[in-house]
Order: sequence, then C-alpha cells, then structure tokens
Amino acid sequence: MPPAADPLSSAFAALADPTRRAILARLAQGHTHVGDLAQPFAISAPAVSRHLRVLEQAGLIERQVDARWRICHLRPEGLQGAHDWLAQYRRYWEASLDRLAELLEAPHPAPEPAQAPTRPRRPSTRAPRTHAPLKRKPR
Repeated sequence: MPPAADPLSSAFAALADPTRRAILARLAQGHTHVGDLAQPFAISAPAVSRHLRVLEQAGLIERQVDARWRICHLRPEGLQGAHDWLAQYRRYWEASLDRLAELLEAPHPAPEPAQAPTRPRRPSTRAPRTHAPLKRKPR
C-alpha cells in the first residue's frame, strides 16, 4: 500500500481491513510478539508482516526488536485523528436523533375523520340522446 497523503487517510486505509482491525483489537489488550499476533489467522507469516507494516506506516502500531522477539505495541495516538474526525459526525447524528425523538414525543392533534374520496366524474363517451326516453307500461 503506498503511503497516503495525510495521516487520517493512512489510518482509515489501514483500518479498512478486518485482519488489521483484529490485530489492533489484540494489541489493545497489551503488547505482544508477532508470532502471537499471527496465530489466530489462517494466513502466512509474510502476509501478517505486510499487515503489520501497513499498521506501522499509518502510525497505529510500533514494532521493536528485543533479542529474538519482534514486539508490537499499540500507538493509541495514531487513532486520535480518526477519532476526532468521527466525533464531529457523532455529534451530528446525536443531534439528529434528539430532533427525531422530540418530533415523535410531541403531542399530535387528533386526526380528522377520513372521508370517502370522491371521484371526479368522467365525461361521457356516449352520444347524446336525440329522443325521449321510453315509458314503461304499468303491470
């Protein structure tokens, strides 16, 4: 993945993959080495390494070498930009939901009784009568 133009784009691009989100969720519990991070996934070690590189380039994790171990740490400040950006939309949706709740909880006037709809009369397609109607004979 080529580096993005800004940290926010990098963070969202890194978060777009479910495997990377799962790695971040695991690192939120505490730091661990790469082998433990790779264990729950049915992907190769190089694929895990590529995911870790994307997360590191986005500033979401930090990797360090300790003797034979490669330890990964979560960098919560890397998520701060994404959190701040999403917070403004959270405020928007909360305000929208509050307005909806007010609308639904407001008293409404009783509905008018429904009247049967009246159909407009269609113009007759019959020719006008030219004679008087027939009279019936009484029985």
